Order: sequence, then C-alpha cells, then structure tokens
Amino acid sequence: MRLSKVRIQNYRSIIDTEEFEVENGKTILVGPNEAGKSAVLQALQQINPPAGVKQFDSLRDYPRRNFNDITTGKVDPSNTTVVEAEFSLEDDGDIVPSEWGCCSYTYGRNLDNSGWHRLNGAPSRPTLGSIQKDLTRLCAHLDEQQAATPEGATPTARLSNELAEITSKLSEGVFLTSEQASELKAWLTKATPTVDEDNEKEEDRLDRLTDIIDFVEKRKEILSELSSRRPLFVLFNNYFRVRPNIHLRHLARRLETGVLDDDQYDYGNSCLLKLLGFTAKELADLGDANEPPAGDAAAMQAYRDQLDKRQYQLNAAEVRLTEEIRKVWVPDKSKGEADNLRLKVDGQYLKVVVQDDLGVEIELDQRSEGFQWLVSFFVVFFAEAQDEHENAILLLDEPGVSLHALKQKEFRSTISRLSTDNQTIYTTHSPFLVGPNELDLVRVVEMKDRKIGTKVHTSITANDPAALLPLQEALGYELAQSLFTQKKNFILEGLTDYWYLESVSGLFGAAGEAALDPKIALVPANTAGKVAYFATILHAQDLKVAALLDADSAGDNAAKQEVLVHTLGSKRILRTSDYITSEVAKSEIEDLLRETLVAVGAGEGWDVTAEAATQKTRPIVDVFAGKFDDFSKYKLAKAFIRWSRDHGFEELTTGEKENWGKLITAINSALK
Repeated sequence: MRLSKVRIQNYRSIIDTEEFEVENGKTILVGPNEAGKSAVLQALQQINPPAGVKQFDSLRDYPRRNFNDITTGKVDPSNTTVVEAEFSLEDDGDIVPSEWGCCSYTYGRNLDNSGWHRLNGAPSRPTLGSIQKDLTRLCAHLDEQQAATPEGATPTARLSNELAEITSKLSEGVFLTSEQASELKAWLTKATPTVDEDNEKEEDRLDRLTDIIDFVEKRKEILSELSSRRPLFVLFNNYFRVRPNIHLRHLARRLETGVLDDDQYDYGNSCLLKLLGFTAKELADLGDANEPPAGDAAAMQAYRDQLDKRQYQLNAAEVRLTEEIRKVWVPDKSKGEADNLRLKVDGQYLKVVVQDDLGVEIELDQRSEGFQWLVSFFVVFFAEAQDEHENAILLLDEPGVSLHALKQKEFRSTISRLSTDNQTIYTTHSPFLVGPNELDLVRVVEMKDRKIGTKVHTSITANDPAALLPLQEALGYELAQSLFTQKKNFILEGLTDYWYLESVSGLFGAAGEAALDPKIALVPANTAGKVAYFATILHAQDLKVAALLDADSAGDNAAKQEVLVHTLGSKRILRTSDYITSEVAKSEIEDLLRETLVAVGAGEGWDVTAEAATQKTRPIVDVFAGKFDDFSKYKLAKAFIRWSRDHGFEELTTGEKENWGKLITAINSALK
C-alpha cells in the first residue's frame, strides 16, 4: 500500500490545501516560514499515528477565525474532514478481486478523530432504489406462492410484510450499509424456500439480489482489511533529543505518572529504551538486581542471564545505530575511521557516549549539535517504526538544520535510501536537501493570504518568490559547482556573448576552420563588473582562466580592476576592440558581426540598414536601440542563433570571418 494523494482541510493555517500528489519514494515540501509546512505533516500523521500521539483537538486545531462555527453548531466536528489520504493498491492485489478492476483506497480523519474510508474504482454500492424493482417483483412472486397454501395448513407470515418493515428504515438514494445488507441477506435466506424452483426468472432474480447483497458485505470486509494495512505515519522534528545521561528509575517514574521533566528529551529517551527492547522500569529493575547468594548456581545463572541480556541488547542497538550514522557522518572511509556509539549502563545510570578512533569516550552532548541531531533522528525513527518498519511512512520536519551543508548533501542520500522501503515526506528551507535532479519531487507550500490559507502545489509554481528560494539556491549551487569541472575557462560579460561565441565557433567548425577548443568552458558572468569575481574564484581552484571584455565604459572599468589584472595578467584579458576591423570606437561583441546582425535584425522587423551605413562609429546595439523602442539584444542574439542553423560560414562577410578568426585563435592561445 503506497500513499499517492493527500488533501488537508480545516486545520490551523490550512483551509484547504487541495489535493496534491505524493511520490512513491520521497516527496519534498518547500516554502517560507509560516506557510504551513509543519501543519501539513502534523495533520497527515493522524491518518495512522503511533500510540500516544496527541489527537485532533477542535479547540486548538480548527482554524481560529472560524471557531465560532463550531460553538454555534454550524460545523459538526464528526462530519468535518481534516485529512484524507489516497493509497494505491499495487502491492495489495490479494485483497481486491481482479474483476473489480484497478482500485485505490482512501482513508480520512475527522476533527473529532473519527475515521472514514472508501474504495475508489470498485463497482458502485447499491441503494434501495437500485434493487427496489427486483425486490417488489420477488415479493409479488412470494405472495403468490404463499397464497397457494394447502387447505388446512397454517398460513405463514407474509414475507412481503417483513421486507416492508426492513425497507421502511431505508432511503432510496442512500447507499446500503453492511448492517442493512445483513438484514436483507437474512430475509433473502428466509425467502429462498418459498421461491418456485421451476420459475427460472425468479430464481435468477433471487441469485442476482443475493450477489448484490453479498457485494456489500464483501466490500466491508475488504475495507476492514485495507484499514488494518494502513502504514504507520512517524513524525520526527528537530526538538526531539536523546539525553546523554539518564537516571533510569527517575525516568520510569516520570513516564508512569505522565509528569515529564522535559517533553522533548524524555520522548527521545523513551524512544531509546524502546529501541533497546526495555521499558524504563524494566531496565531500572535490572539495575536493582540483588546479587545471588554464594553457592546457589541457579540463582547465579539467572543473575548472569539478566545482566547479559541487558548488555547484549545494548550492544545490538549501538551496533545498528553506529552503522547508520557512519553512512552519513563519515561516508568516505579514506577520510578516517568513523566514531562508534556506545551505550553504557551501571546500576541506574545509562550513558550515551561516542568513542573516537583513538578509543577515547566522550558524552554525546559534548559532540556537535549536528551529530547529536543525527543520533537522535535514528533513535526515534528506529524506535517508532520498530514493529512496522516496512509499513511506515516517515515525516521529517526540517531535518538536518544543525548539519553542515556538505553533511546535508550526504543526508539527502540517506533520505533517498530510507525512502526505498519507507515513503518519506520532508520539509526544508535548505538548498542542500533538494538535489538538482529532484525538482519533480518538490511540492511548493505557500500562503499568500490567510483568508485562503495554506496551498500545496504539485507543479513548481508559486506566487511567493520566497517559496521557490530553496530551489533557486539549489540550482545556483549546482551551477556554481559546474564551474570547477573544466580545466580551461573563458569568462564572458553576459549570456548573449556566450550565444554569439558558441554559434560562430560552430559555423567555423562546420566549415573546417579553426574553431574554439571544445575543452574550454564558456562562463557568462552576467555583467562586466562580475568578471573579476568569477576569475578570482576559478583561478583559486588552479584552473586556467581568460576573459573577454567589451571596449565600452563598463569593459574599461572592469579591465582596470587591480584584482583582475593581478589574477589573469594582461595577456589573458581580451578586448573586443583588438579583434575588429571597423571604425567602432566603443565596440561590443555584436560589432564583430555588424553586417550580419543588420540583416538578421531586418528579418525581425528592426531594419537599421540606412542608419548603420551612416553611423559607422556607433555600436550596432546602440543603433538598434536608438531607432526601436521594443528592441532587445537578447531577442537579436536568439535570432542570430536561429540564423546560424540555416546559414553557413561562407555567408559571413570577409571582415566578420577575419574578426572572429583572430578572436578564436587568441582564446585558444590564451588557454592552451
């Protein structure tokens, strides 16, 4: 059974999220603070929460501004659905009959914590109206049969009267319940001997009605079985912690009385004990075990068995936790040995320590916040999902906020691994917990208006830019990392420069002319002022770097920056003015294609043929912009790209071939 769709209504900041899809593996909820991400997880957990989890409370959980609807009776908590979840049944084919087709199962939880469920795609449930005609005709036949009672025999009670009493409690348009179906089934069973066995039509009618009633009861059995298979929903948030030093007897008393010293810590500690297979009281009692009298072998053996069982279970738990933590904390063995988690107990004192590669043991709370969080996460998850681990859905609220960015990336892999067996839904603000290849797993959570409430978008769209910030940062980080994959890097002022250089190089290569070295990565910096930043970062990685600057004022200012000159040297700072044969004073890269761009622009409705001929010293981009208010250098560059697909090197002018030939040669030489 796999969770496939979710809808949440009438819960805190949520009026109606509308239905959104959930992935088979992991699903990522992103959005700004106060958007309602945590509320989504908290409501979803109520589909099937672990024992002891707080249930819905209409006073606390119903949207506050509408609370008067409950006090005035306008809204009935027993009929107000808060969360509903649809499950696919690919793995439960043994339950639903194949003749029913492809079905899914929906379970919902109301505000008063009552539940309801339905089977989607199954044959429709019957109503009294759908079987009324058959019942009426069967009754007519039964009346005829009963009227023919042999003389002298005692008349039997009219079956039609009994049916009328049953159906008087039913409504024609309302689906039959299993209880009502049971009553009708009993009546049909009673009526069967009275049906004339030689009347084929009435026999068929009886069989048809029996099948319909049996369907209702079968459907109830299937729903009951599916309800029992609902996965456990385990919610973990950042507040749960495992205390490194636990007094077992004191913890046992707090758990028994419900008076917790610290909800978050005591919850984490109780999960630790659950993982060990003990209650706090059991472990405390073992700590109080009296030593056996000397010479009593049986008592000595029982004493040893008690203490050994405790130690073996502690050891099994620490080995399991250590294995999981190592996969995240030190995934690369070449970086050194991973730390080992140790659980030590002495009398009433249980201590969680970490042993480093030198054998030194220190308490858990002396390690980093991120390491403590990771240990606590695995303790709570393994404990809560212990008995139903393969049938649990993991809900993580802002996981790993204490982890370093690189550890978050590694933990992202851990979530992927967990999600192969346990569907996982988690919220995050961190770009490091959203992989560049995981955008299809993202659901954007936003609340642009409190009157509308929280919305969850399946597609990556939102009216609030803050909701998309983690995605933008994730893509930006991956883009930045891609800068360091090539040994040779050529920095350009902007994206249009990139388009022109790449397209012209393609024309040269297709014609057998010297093209740009394919090992050179073209890096657009967005503006001339940022070229120095890109150059510095790339150069610091021991990469070869060169740059191209226009001969305009922005290019001049960038070329004079001391840091750029110091980083690249004058030979690797190329200027467009050095590779142009025309008279343009403040040339830009477009001026190396001046004549061709005039023709391309005319095809786009920007005809500056006359102006270009009379303004030979003016940059061609300025010529276009001076005549046409709707001119866009980006659209002109895209138009040239399209032109280059249908035209060849030979269609460039002689001057353009010479200009670009010199520039391409200079670039290859600077980065050889």
